[in-house]
Amino acid sequence: MNKSVLITGASRGIGKETAIALGESYKKIAIMGYSHQEELERVRYELEKMDVKVIAGCGDIGDFSFVSEFVKKVLLDFGTIDILINNAGISYTGLLTDMTIDDWNKVISTNLTSVFNTTRSIVPSMVRQKSGQIINISSMWGNVGASMEVAYSASKGGVDAFTKALAKELAPSNISVNAVALGVVDTEMNSHLSDEEKAALAYDIPAGRFLSPKEAAEFIVKLTDMPTYMTSQIIGFDGGFI
Repeated sequence: MNKSVLITGASRGIGKETAIALGESYKKIAIMGYSHQEELERVRYELEKMDVKVIAGCGDIGDFSFVSEFVKKVLLDFGTIDILINNAGISYTGLLTDMTIDDWNKVISTNLTSVFNTTRSIVPSMVRQKSGQIINISSMWGNVGASMEVAYSASKGGVDAFTKALAKELAPSNISVNAVALGVVDTEMNSHLSDEEKAALAYDIPAGRFLSPKEAAEFIVKLTDMPTYMTSQIIGFDGGFI
């Protein structure tokens, strides 16, 4: 497929699996990461083995200048960015009263401001070509909230509202904006949980288990085939949790 894709948070977990899955159909993929440059380069290598043209950028996704310059580079090389997947995200687990303002700012910057940064940089080119897809990776906690994860829940709630509002703004330009509200995914983000805590959490999920990063990736890739008439949706993928 001749369309080009940009995905953030692509060095590990869901982002890595999504980038590799995209490589089966899309042959121009830009990948972004932050603090795991070696792992991002390994993803680049895997994609290049699949005959994918890859542009990789490692830097602070919350920094508008960095993101803007990277997008300019991709547009210059690829010509278009047809699909944007905003996947970058971090969590903070702990009481709000133990959280510092720096902790708060880091979560909001990585999870929410980054979505503005990439979208603001890419949307003008999508509007000019009168087509495009934006898929934001959110969480069920953005809908119902999670105790001990106030900043994470707030950031994902912000992503959901951003998605719904921007979808209305861009629909006349044939650009869809949707979000995937994932459930509990078996990634490093949940590595702080003990085996007992993981078992108890899995018991509360009607599907009886965590979502694998590969399953999440396959679902995200399926959404890239959806018509742009499907827009402004927060699509739950949580094993029936909520």
